[in-house]
Amino acid sequence: MAPEVPQPLGSSNGSPPPVEVRRSARRRKTVSAFWEGGTAVVAIPARFTKAEEKAWVERMVDRLERDRSGRGGPRSDQELVARAAELSELFLDGRARPETVRWVTNQSTRWGSCTPGERSIRLSHQLQGMPQWVVDYVLVHELAHLLVAGHNPKFWSLVERYPRTAEAKAFLSGVSFAASRGLTPEGPPA
Repeated sequence: MAPEVPQPLGSSNGSPPPVEVRRSARRRKTVSAFWEGGTAVVAIPARFTKAEEKAWVERMVDRLERDRSGRGGPRSDQELVARAAELSELFLDGRARPETVRWVTNQSTRWGSCTPGERSIRLSHQLQGMPQWVVDYVLVHELAHLLVAGHNPKFWSLVERYPRTAEAKAFLSGVSFAASRGLTPEGPPA
């Protein structure tokens, strides 16, 4: 049985998230947006006018908010800690107890990492906006490292208690493959 996904959380004061606009001379047509921590980052071509920028930022931030609320994943480090505790109870008999679980922006080649000696888990901000069951898989994977340091059969037997392990691994492999080819949600590079 899959874990229950937490309900989407609205912003505490109803205000829009902080937004950072990144203009790129290399970007010709495409516009993309992603979460970096709690900030919505919108990447646009450098040639866009202020009016085009405003229209695209509104559109892309709206899309990010819809995606995030539709997926209902943890948005803050505190929510990650709570979700990790739930997953530890569900799949690891409550034995994996991290001291910290947090989003980080300095992991571009790994989805997550764990330092067992410090009992700390870090998840790449690139997971934000992905389906909750994928984020849950990465959390279970890192929680299992608190119990078993390597990737031996004992480790994988713990991780595979999470029922969507194979599916999540395939999903992340597909995302990695697409990224290595320069593909974006809008389609191939221009």
